[in-house]
Amino acid sequence: MTREKLLLIPGPSPVVPRILDALAAPTVSHVGPEMVRDLRDACEDLKKVVFCPAGEAFIVSGAGTLSMEIALLNTVNIQKDRVLILSQGYFGKRMVEICEVFGIRHDALEAEWGKAVLPGELEAQLRKDAYDVVVCTHVDTATGAGAPVEDYAKAANAAEALFIVDGVCATGGVPERMDDWRIDVVLTAAQKCFGAPPGLAIAVFSERAMARRRGLGSIPAYYADILRWLPIMKEPAKYFSTPCVNEIRSFREALRLVLEEGMEERFRRHEAIGRAVRAGLAALGFTFFTDPGFFAPTLSVPQYPAGVEDKAFRQTLYENGVVVAGGLAPTTGKVFRMGHMGNLSTDDLKFAFEALETTLRSLKYGFEPEAAWKAARAHLG
Repeated sequence: MTREKLLLIPGPSPVVPRILDALAAPTVSHVGPEMVRDLRDACEDLKKVVFCPAGEAFIVSGAGTLSMEIALLNTVNIQKDRVLILSQGYFGKRMVEICEVFGIRHDALEAEWGKAVLPGELEAQLRKDAYDVVVCTHVDTATGAGAPVEDYAKAANAAEALFIVDGVCATGGVPERMDDWRIDVVLTAAQKCFGAPPGLAIAVFSERAMARRRGLGSIPAYYADILRWLPIMKEPAKYFSTPCVNEIRSFREALRLVLEEGMEERFRRHEAIGRAVRAGLAALGFTFFTDPGFFAPTLSVPQYPAGVEDKAFRQTLYENGVVVAGGLAPTTGKVFRMGHMGNLSTDDLKFAFEALETTLRSLKYGFEPEAAWKAARAHLG
């Protein structure tokens, strides 16, 4: 049999057979007992993943960009509130664009690509101006930079601002302890650290964030209004809008896998795999676009060594069975982006490095054979 291409892009991540089997199960009624059970269980398990048992979880048809709208429109009073956006790349800029579309007053505190805003910079900005909501990207999928979310939370709470985390490239693979750190909203999607197929917009709101929503009254949203979805999340036999049944049921299975592994073990595994990937790539002569102080456990952004051309490399690697992503904006042609999240196995990594070496060899790039896997394996125990 021909092996499926190994997806090592920043998402979707590989979907294992157990989750695919749930996706391929016969479609059931969107208000029937199977769907009621799976959506209700998924909401409860999602809150365990972000350590917020008393919050409210929302799982609706859409994607991460819809999750971003949901988080903003349900916490911001457009007539009077100010939002501070912490940006370390592409998706911080997207949050800015959403604010512009809805007329939300906002400022952006931007880091150099490859780094993240430092906590001291956030504290200084919060002393300078008053903000009602602070928003950050946990891991930016263009730059591979991870943000110090716990420190941001302390600063936002000291300033009495609501704190929203875009966890699309982090939730389920990197800690986001909502209650302990006092994060008010974690927004995310199914297709990255959860290892489920794309198609879901996902968010968890703290009790404080839910109180903020109730205090807003009418908001400029219909489908994205969490108060329309709340009765369905609590009692899925009710109807608001037809959900994507199979995707939700497969996401439920993905959450089972996450919790069976255990959150702390899952976090440790993502950290170890991130170190292994970077060690293996470094052994082949790659450097990294991301500042080492901001390396994320879920994604790496290697810079090409001399003699390796972007399109030829990625095309040949694809032919050898592995899919990676090209750079975005100023990094186009200079880097590739390699996701290493979700349910990625040691065997997957070994295959990936074998494919990398085969690719580089065919491109006449010199390296020490098997150096990559040897360096990577040292971090995997």
